[in-house]
Amino acid sequence: MTFRQRYSFLVFLDSFIVLTAVFVSSFFVNATIDVFTVPIIVSSLVLLVSHHAFALYYKLYKKAWEYASVGELIIILKAVTFSILITGVVQILMVQTAFLRLLAVTWMLHMLLIGGSRLCWRLFRDNVIKQDNSKKRTLIIGAGSAGMMVARQLLQNTDSELQPVAFIDDSPQKQNLDILGIPVVGGIHRIEKAAEELNIDNIVIAIPSLRKRQLNTIFQECAKTKAKTKILPMLEDLVTGKVSVSQFRDVQVEDLLGREPVELDITSISQYVEGKVILVTGAGGSIGSEICRQISKFNPEKLVLLGHGENSIFSAEIELKELFAHTGIKFYTEIADIQDAKKMIDVMEFHKPHVVYHAAAHKHVPLMQRNPEEAVKNNVMGTMNVARAASRAGVGKFVMISTDKAVNPTSVMGATKRLAEMFIQHMDTISSTTFVAVRFGNVLGSRGSVIPRFKAQIQKGGPVTVTHPDMVRYFMTIPEASRLVIQAGALARGGEIFVLDMGEPVKIVDLARNLIKLSGHTVEDIGIEFTGMRPGEKLYEELLGEDEVHKKQVFPKIYIGKTSDLYIAEIEEIIQTYEGLDIHTLRKKLLDVANGRVGHTELVTAG
Repeated sequence: MTFRQRYSFLVFLDSFIVLTAVFVSSFFVNATIDVFTVPIIVSSLVLLVSHHAFALYYKLYKKAWEYASVGELIIILKAVTFSILITGVVQILMVQTAFLRLLAVTWMLHMLLIGGSRLCWRLFRDNVIKQDNSKKRTLIIGAGSAGMMVARQLLQNTDSELQPVAFIDDSPQKQNLDILGIPVVGGIHRIEKAAEELNIDNIVIAIPSLRKRQLNTIFQECAKTKAKTKILPMLEDLVTGKVSVSQFRDVQVEDLLGREPVELDITSISQYVEGKVILVTGAGGSIGSEICRQISKFNPEKLVLLGHGENSIFSAEIELKELFAHTGIKFYTEIADIQDAKKMIDVMEFHKPHVVYHAAAHKHVPLMQRNPEEAVKNNVMGTMNVARAASRAGVGKFVMISTDKAVNPTSVMGATKRLAEMFIQHMDTISSTTFVAVRFGNVLGSRGSVIPRFKAQIQKGGPVTVTHPDMVRYFMTIPEASRLVIQAGALARGGEIFVLDMGEPVKIVDLARNLIKLSGHTVEDIGIEFTGMRPGEKLYEELLGEDEVHKKQVFPKIYIGKTSDLYIAEIEEIIQTYEGLDIHTLRKKLLDVANGRVGHTELVTAG
């Protein structure tokens, strides 16, 4: 039906209703009354004209009545009441009195018939048209304002493939109630049973302010069903209008493993970043590029992206220039190898950075285990080159990105990062530059993370390979890790090893199971295969050694390690002799020094 046809139909319908209300009310008031007298006929015409006038004023004929709510009912009430009042005024002017009983009954019939005609279409649509067996039966978790908005939009949107059939909510006040005609069938513990009884195809988690741990609990219940689980967008995205309440997304592993966001000390960060020259090594990597994005939010004067891979650096530069085109930040790129000491000196002398974030490193444990000389060259010698060049150029702060694998290291990668930490702490004792290290565990979505590998294995139909059923790791999102690295830099006074609170450790096999379920498969379909631990791996990672622990946080989610012994002479000896050592000897030497197992000790105490 076109708008013109719909408009004409409503005008005709309302005209019929108005005249019917007048004559029927005349019969109810007095069955013997003559309705064809001049006052009654004039009153009827006045009521008809005034009704249409108010209907036009309140746009009554432009309303989509299939979506009618209380607001539309109030508009009908106003239009009918005002038209009755005008009719009463006309009657007083004509015969010096108003037919009050007649007007009262007419008003009631008028309201009933006008409102009823609109309600009938909505009831027809909601209870007849909307019944579409091709739609996916949907369980909505959360019967609050967000859940009701979701239900309303799904009911009103005829193009939606989802059909809400029930709510889940833990609130005792909502149990066994119907909301928008949809029953609340129980709390979180009822998800599995409700999904089975109601033949649910989809589950929508409609609680935007849900905490990560609560979301994880709910998802584990949803994972027991065969339904596909989706989630409402973030609350801030809904408030700012970036997305609508009906734009669901799949639950991501980051939703389950991430933590609550920490509030940064914007003032302290701005003081040492805004208007300054910042240099980031490894700027094309997952952590380095995210540090660049986060730093750019604080308006540095210049940001230098240094990396060995030209493609990744080029991509990072293009992205940053597009994201921050309005800021006036100058972005420079340097294709350079941190193993090239002269190049590092040239870059530092040319750009004169105020702050350096050193994220460049080899991080792959099995590869470094097989190639320990490359780990020495990149992680130890490369760090020494960048640090010495920074000190020579008068850099204000130098922040090195380290790893939890540097604690009581069992791998070459962890050992070389621990030696790099020692050298950084040593540099702080002999340089005017403030040197610090920031240590954290695995980051979700990084190139070395298990998650991309698991996803690829799931796409191929499995199995997902896990090294050991008891292996656990700490996880943090890349943005959160990068923000806390920047915050740690603002807190730095010199020589510290900052440790980021990684939250609760996660079993890798549980992570694999969650990813399989999030991909819409079952563990039975994909399968999980245990391959055995690789050389250098630990079952459990640590963030601080027993002799390093300061239990008090210096900032939310940031700890600081105690000072420790630095085996600088032994590190120098490794640098001088590593090329002549076989792989096994080099591995042993690295692990011995990193763990403090040295025979003749010439050490320096940090701080």
